[in-house]
Amino acid sequence: MDRIRGRLSTPNPPPLQRQPADARQPITAFAPPVGGFAVVDVETTGLVVSRDRLVEVAVITTDPFGRVVDEWTTLVNPGGPVGATRIHGITAAEVRRAPRFAELIGEMNARIAGRALVAHNARFDLGFLGSEYERAGWTMPTCPHLCTLEASWTYLPRLDRRRLSDCCWATGIRLDNAHSALGDARATATLLMSYLDRNFGRPPEPDHLHLPTRATQVTWPVIPRQAINVTLRRPAGPTPVPAQAGALAALLDDLPLSSAIEEGAPTNTAGYLELLAEVLEDGVLTDDEAASLAGLAKTYALTREQVDAAHRGFLLALSHKAIEDGKVTRDERQELLAAAQALGFTDGIVKAVLDEARSALAEQRGKDCLPLPNSWPHGEPLRIGEGVAFTGCDDLLRARLEGRAQAAGLRVTGSVSRKTVVLVTDGVDPYTTKAQAARELKTRIVTPDVFAELVHYIQPASTEAPTHTPAKTAPSLAAPTATTTTGATLPAPGPTIRAWARAQGLPVGVRGRLATEIVNAYAAAHGLGMDMTEDSPLPAPR
Repeated sequence: MDRIRGRLSTPNPPPLQRQPADARQPITAFAPPVGGFAVVDVETTGLVVSRDRLVEVAVITTDPFGRVVDEWTTLVNPGGPVGATRIHGITAAEVRRAPRFAELIGEMNARIAGRALVAHNARFDLGFLGSEYERAGWTMPTCPHLCTLEASWTYLPRLDRRRLSDCCWATGIRLDNAHSALGDARATATLLMSYLDRNFGRPPEPDHLHLPTRATQVTWPVIPRQAINVTLRRPAGPTPVPAQAGALAALLDDLPLSSAIEEGAPTNTAGYLELLAEVLEDGVLTDDEAASLAGLAKTYALTREQVDAAHRGFLLALSHKAIEDGKVTRDERQELLAAAQALGFTDGIVKAVLDEARSALAEQRGKDCLPLPNSWPHGEPLRIGEGVAFTGCDDLLRARLEGRAQAAGLRVTGSVSRKTVVLVTDGVDPYTTKAQAARELKTRIVTPDVFAELVHYIQPASTEAPTHTPAKTAPSLAAPTATTTTGATLPAPGPTIRAWARAQGLPVGVRGRLATEIVNAYAAAHGLGMDMTEDSPLPAPR
């Protein structure tokens, strides 16, 4: 991998082949070139193809092996607001003298016609190009293309996120001037060359190698090239300032989006979820961004059902990520709630998915538990999911033990209650509030050394029925099967209950356990008289 990184990052890109800004191009007809790729990147005023406009475009042409032949870029006057300058760094003043797309379409057409098109998250970039062609009175033909994001599943299968920056990092490619059309296009072109290199990880897909030949068979409109003033970014222009990162930013950074995509979902789902993750990184999904999701889904040719499934999987993946460290902060919970509401989920769904994520994590951790030694001297072992508290102890030792407790799946609480199974203390001060509460409640008190042994031999969560009636939660995001995990008989086949729940607006998936609340709701709606609570593993007559 180091050899590949060195090979890819050492050569400097060839100098930009462009005419001076005041150069005038003759009006000529166009004969399509033969073979090669055209790598395209665009910066836009927003996310919606049918509404938003280009503010910058770049085209890098290559030979059939991905070697750069030429580069070209210009700002574009969108005829209105430029959108989020804090993201793309382009101001209204910069585009005021830039050509409109209708003026540069002949030049653009000359550079991409006859070539296979390439972009990272190609549905987005090519969707905007097609829309701009239509506004200018032309039709952009359907053309063979390669999406370097979708292709990353083949060439870089182990990535969690698949942004351009992630793919570049994984292959040692420099990404300079991110969120500039030319900077992103250069990185995408180098990524393309990596994919086509037979010495890169795995051999290139034959279909990818044949794309340039197929592209020469596509008929493009012959659009005259007008004289235009190419307008470039100001070298000393404002640097894009990212939005302040929210609590979800850390979760999203390496969120395994593959776990959010249901089996059999369209390949376009990955690109849609990547853009959704980007707009959520500041912890806020604005009304405009939420409204834009419908248009974005249309760009990716996703049905309403497919979008709902993607949102369910995304929220569940976020919840799994949030509870990995054994706790969910207040900010994480608030941003999860806001995201769930913006994505159209009912109140209480975040509690449901967090509970579900905790259960799944506890089950996974339970598989790794060590068996108790034959001469186990510490009585009842600790179990995953139980609550523990600390008082006294050296600060460093306490921090280390709390970290081990959370990593093992224990809940570290700030006080002692009836749900606390162990209080850890060095006994130096037996009159702390927690120590007194533990004695009153007859909570088990152990030393740090004993606690370390208890954590090392932690056991799976108890499967015994709880002694209290748990609070009802919102319907689960887990998908249904024909039985619950307790083996209880359902009042109807799983697919029937799932179809009914979706008709009522309740989020359910396509596989997994049916939530008790959904089963009870179905039974009540159909007069079946069943009550499947967590206390009673089998349906109980009313």
